[in-house]
Amino acid sequence: MTELAERHCAPCEGGTQPMNASDVSGRLGQLSDRWTSDGDAKIVGQFKFKNYYHTQAFVNAVAYIAHCEDHHPDITFGYNQCTIELTTHAINGLSDNDFISAAKIDRLVD
Repeated sequence: MTELAERHCAPCEGGTQPMNASDVSGRLGQLSDRWTSDGDAKIVGQFKFKNYYHTQAFVNAVAYIAHCEDHHPDITFGYNQCTIELTTHAINGLSDNDFISAAKIDRLVD
């Protein structure tokens, strides 16, 4: 996980093949068990917190990571839980950027 979290997302304008199922499975093994794949098109992270304040602080920190990496997840959250979905829209699938972002997000709570 540390290696991924130290990298930075690269611009992706399309023309690159998305990861295959084997690559996705291997990369998931480098993340916390909060992350699962939703087919080969996206990864989903589930996060639980003590209260709304902690959840909102986490969401704000994730937004900052997304801004810095220029790779933007879908985020849904409520009182004490947050779901993060990552995909690379330009290629309609998963890329290294998704796993780099997930590793950086994991660092927020690990």
